[in-house]
Amino acid sequence: MVQQDMVQPGTVRQSMAPEKQINEFLSRLRQAAGENLESAILYGSAAGGEFHPEFSNVNLLCVLGETSFARLSALAPAVAWWSRRKHPAPLLLTRKELERSADVFAIELLDMQQRHRVLFGDDPLSGLRIPMHLHRMQVEYELREKLILLRERVLLAAGNQNRLWDLLLGSLPSFATLFRHALIALGGPAVDGKRAGLEALSSRIPFDASAFVHLLDIRERKVARSQFDVTDTFTRYLAAIEQVVAAVDTMLDSTESRG
Repeated sequence: MVQQDMVQPGTVRQSMAPEKQINEFLSRLRQAAGENLESAILYGSAAGGEFHPEFSNVNLLCVLGETSFARLSALAPAVAWWSRRKHPAPLLLTRKELERSADVFAIELLDMQQRHRVLFGDDPLSGLRIPMHLHRMQVEYELREKLILLRERVLLAAGNQNRLWDLLLGSLPSFATLFRHALIALGGPAVDGKRAGLEALSSRIPFDASAFVHLLDIRERKVARSQFDVTDTFTRYLAAIEQVVAAVDTMLDSTESRG
């Protein structure tokens, strides 16, 4: 499998991630957890090159020796400090739980494996085995599920331009991630980044990716959303998702039948 611009474990790209806050939180976390903290991992856009202060989260995985009530309570002051800075609480798992989660969180753990940075301890992700047949099933399920949820939310946002824009920009990261993983499930390369994923998938499945490109431009403040009509953008966006879901479903079923 050809890899394009993959972020290797331990690689640091220049980004706008709040490094001082990350380091301060790590210091507080290590002091609170003591020997119970085995590893701290930064993953997602903050560990790669797509972090955006307005839209991106700082995602952390903490591998703990124990997750008892007492051990978790000891971390509460450090996590409260982190939460007050508008960051999500870290993902807390034991090493065994992490290893046993690869069958149900194949998409998430494959992303972590491909784009992460070790902040403390060893690297529990590098040797993690992801069952790719289960990855394919999760891709199909989540594409279909999120399409259904998007349709439901369109009904609630219809007639309100601001809510429609919020829905478009809010759902974009999830669908961009699933499009990258659809490409992997179809045997394509594991590409890094939303734009690269769209380009690679659109070369394999015929669909109009223009709405996604426009939304990425808006998200990155390259253009103002006032330059686009929200109804037209949503029409193209929804049609593209439906085309991808239908094509992935057909192509994966065809691949499985041949296997």
